[in-house]
Amino acid sequence: MSRFEDTFAKPRPALVCFITAGDGDTAANLDALVEGGADVIELGMPFTDPMADGPAIQLANLRALGAGTRTADVLAIARDFRARHPDIPLVLMGYANPMVRRGADWFAREAKAAGVDGVICVDIPPEEDDSLGTALRAEGLAPIRLATPTSDAKRLPAILDGAGGFLYYVSVAGITGLQQAAQASIDDAVARLKAATDLPVCVGFGVRTPEQAGEIARVADGVVVGSALVDLVAKHGHDAPTHIRELTAALADAVHAARETV
Repeated sequence: MSRFEDTFAKPRPALVCFITAGDGDTAANLDALVEGGADVIELGMPFTDPMADGPAIQLANLRALGAGTRTADVLAIARDFRARHPDIPLVLMGYANPMVRRGADWFAREAKAAGVDGVICVDIPPEEDDSLGTALRAEGLAPIRLATPTSDAKRLPAILDGAGGFLYYVSVAGITGLQQAAQASIDDAVARLKAATDLPVCVGFGVRTPEQAGEIARVADGVVVGSALVDLVAKHGHDAPTHIRELTAALADAVHAARETV
């Protein structure tokens, strides 16, 4: 079984946590996520124009780029993470330019060698899958696709074709971190998506508190938290790991217990 399959086979929802590579002490921040109970890690690849991201992650990208973080550094961070944490699924999340500028085959090969399990490329639509997805699948990496509130029954088959790992449901139409969808709309969307695919469905965008995460985890296979964690790096810098560990533990407790009966 793959790391994704092992993780989502557990009898509880998964907590998926995002931070930006090169923002603060990334290795220590990643370790804090794992120690806090994160089940899947998304590692953001810094980019100059992160169009889908809100202010928190935009600023994290700028801090990381200002510190000189490049694709080679992201891959080195991934490689070191895999050596320390052999069982936690690791996803690279970012935009097409850093992923394909040296060729999709090169990127897929290097990501695989670094121990990466899947890739989320925000700005390559399913219709252009051959620009990256083919290379990823050839290396055994999962191209993780995004669905949104506007992904209707006509659009879903294209999104799901060739997808792997899990389906990331973007619960609001907009950018990360600024708003959260009503729980009723999330319930309806998750039910619709799960009827269309056997992939686990993880819900993100706007999830900041354990209470929100726990509510979503009642219906979803996983909950994605990013901006709230990135904010801790901005606020606390190299002291962020302690705060990341604390928030992650609270989120993990809420997500993992969401379906327990009293």
